Amino acid sequence: MSAGWLTDLSIWLSAHPGWLALALFATAFTESLAIAGVIVPGVAILFAVAALAGQIGMPLFEALLWTGLGAIAGDGLSFALGRKLQGRLNSVWPLSRYPALLDKGEAFFQKHGGKSVVLGRFIGPIRPVIPLVAGALLMPWRRFLTFNILSAVGWAPTYILPGFFVGSALAADIHPPAHFYPVIAISLLVLLAVYLLLFRIQLGLGEGGRTYTWVKKRMAKYDATHRFWRIYSNSRPARDGEFPLASFMLALGSIGLFLIWGQLANFTNLLEPFNELSLTWFAQLRQPLLDGPALLFTLLGDPPVLLAAAGLAALALGFRGYYAASAHILAASILTMGLVWLLKMGLSVPRPDEVIKPPSSGAFPSGHTAGITVLVTLLASFVAGETHNRKRWQAYVLFSLPLLPVAISRLYLGVHWFTDVVGGVLLGLAVTGAIRASYSRFDRVPMVVDASTIGAGLLWLLFTVGYVYTRWPTAIASYQVA
Repeated sequence: MSAGWLTDLSIWLSAHPGWLALALFATAFTESLAIAGVIVPGVAILFAVAALAGQIGMPLFEALLWTGLGAIAGDGLSFALGRKLQGRLNSVWPLSRYPALLDKGEAFFQKHGGKSVVLGRFIGPIRPVIPLVAGALLMPWRRFLTFNILSAVGWAPTYILPGFFVGSALAADIHPPAHFYPVIAISLLVLLAVYLLLFRIQLGLGEGGRTYTWVKKRMAKYDATHRFWRIYSNSRPARDGEFPLASFMLALGSIGLFLIWGQLANFTNLLEPFNELSLTWFAQLRQPLLDGPALLFTLLGDPPVLLAAAGLAALALGFRGYYAASAHILAASILTMGLVWLLKMGLSVPRPDEVIKPPSSGAFPSGHTAGITVLVTLLASFVAGETHNRKRWQAYVLFSLPLLPVAISRLYLGVHWFTDVVGGVLLGLAVTGAIRASYSRFDRVPMVVDASTIGAGLLWLLFTVGYVYTRWPTAIASYQVA
């Protein structure tokens, strides 16, 4: 499909905007359909159509809805075709032209089971054949639909938001603040450096690393430290004797950095110029186009949303007999809330006065940032605990991503200083490290995703949608620029 064809399609849709919803649905449907998704450049078309949707002012929710429905329908039809053609996939045209692709899809499904429906949607060439293979291998309809809908909820924003925001930006004629691109580039480089440093440390502190081996030998020399090592070592057969050194060091290092940062932020003037520069920069960046996403992310970090996630996770794990994991999740929630409340009350740091109705509590540390940090990093630690030590960084990268937009939304809306957000991250990491180190003593049985886990996730999703919907008008009024 040539670039000229795509240009012609964009021109035609610009002249007939009423067809945009159908174009989004049809493109997502084709992109998800067996084999067709390999032939049709669906990603490029989706970007172009999403950009047009943003440019003409189509509601973002509507664009996401039509795209998600198209993806669900495309995967559903592929699954039904797989059921119909079971045992004959390699002999029916045009499937017979892609035997290697079908073999890769089948191998991927055999390795990952039902999760492959979610994972496969985001993995290039095999994306359109996974539902087909799932149907041919007689995956239950109900299980497939659950994974299909869940994956579409995450897939639609991933492919629609970039194009939609580009189109909206073109329509709004955005003027970024001074030094916008250098600031973004430096921030990304710093973030990358932090990630690389943390993962390098984590690998060194994991079992088999040089630092881990050195500490283990030193701890074994004394009876008290050797007993401490044994008590906190994992007793799961596949990971017998693995000491949570990385978790202990995360807790101790984050606590130390939090204490130093807190004193610099609240008892000296060293960081005040940086706070003021950050506040001014985000105030210049603020505009109606970005207010909506910022409000959405800040609502996702509200205590009711985070507590609902923790409560449902604890209930699901407790129902399945993972009582220690359930108790530690509840302990993490209570500890985080208690520490944030005590610090806000004790320090009483005034917030910026950028919005009409800022929260009444103290500024330091950011409760939203601390809460989302604990939620995503603790979730990442549970997922990473079921993988090989050398591959755990993948879980930490993936699950830490929601932390960034929530933290940035607090700065963008002008309800926190930069030092508050950094303090929230450090406090959250300290809580996660301590909780994960404590849980290591009780980690005896592997965790797997089942119906109760998926049900808890769907309940949380429904609660979150309802919460955002009901709180949206109040949030718009409260966070208006003063």
